[in-house]
Amino acid sequence: MAVYKKTYRPYEGVLTPGWSRFLVTTRYAFEEMRRSRFLTIFYLATFLYPLICALILYLRHNTSAIGVLKFDASKLITVSTGFFAHLLGWQSMLAFFLAAFVGPGLISPDLSHNALSLYLARPFSRAEYVLGKIAVLMGLMSLMTWVPGLLLFLLQGYLEGWKWAADNARIGWALFAAAWVWILVLTLLSLALSAWVKWRPVAGALLFGVFFVAAAFGAAINGVIRTKWGHVINLSYLIGTVWNGLFNLQPGDGAVFFGVPVSEDISIVVCVAALGAVMLFCLYLLTIKIRGAEVVR
Repeated sequence: MAVYKKTYRPYEGVLTPGWSRFLVTTRYAFEEMRRSRFLTIFYLATFLYPLICALILYLRHNTSAIGVLKFDASKLITVSTGFFAHLLGWQSMLAFFLAAFVGPGLISPDLSHNALSLYLARPFSRAEYVLGKIAVLMGLMSLMTWVPGLLLFLLQGYLEGWKWAADNARIGWALFAAAWVWILVLTLLSLALSAWVKWRPVAGALLFGVFFVAAAFGAAINGVIRTKWGHVINLSYLIGTVWNGLFNLQPGDGAVFFGVPVSEDISIVVCVAALGAVMLFCLYLLTIKIRGAEVVR
């Protein structure tokens, strides 16, 4: 019997620190998305509206530009709570389309090719795997929503005076908190659908269905039995109600894509509880599906 020389040597290089190990999957996901020209162009285009808003804020306080263009700066736009709420609503709508395009491809390929066991065979836990995938969507949507919102808030405070920023600090907090409500719900929902629906186009379509079909079904319930509790299954309504509470807006004055009908408002406590239940259910679905080996019955 031939005896071969043992040439195997264990890896002796530098290991990734344990606290940042989940970012390994995040880094490779970003590298894969960067290869998509369509996604790159779309993501860059999402910053056009914040740039336009920044230009408007600058023109309102630029006396030379006002003199050249000969217009009344007070009539250009009113910088108030509604201005920032509509900015966040528009950016959040674009973030929804981004999640529908990116989210379904984060987990389903690993499950389709039985690659999850290769991840978990290394010093890499299920929680780190999910957290790495979550960081992808959270990072992309944060740069689209609350980051430009807070930058515009600081720009307005710098141009108007820091007293304005101090008097309207609630707007800055509302921008940050409202954006994270949307990011958490959308991220967990996208990953849950990606884990359970292996075909990417169907998972993206289901994300649209969860929002629009559920909203139509809730409206039908309200119309048939003459109630307002059908809105509980309408995620856009739930988030819009929470946003109105954070921005201190009245029903009918909410952000685009998250409008709340007048006289059909539900308690914000109920809306927060419903959104929390949705997020917990998505986490439960992820814990069932993210395993080293799939159990077939």
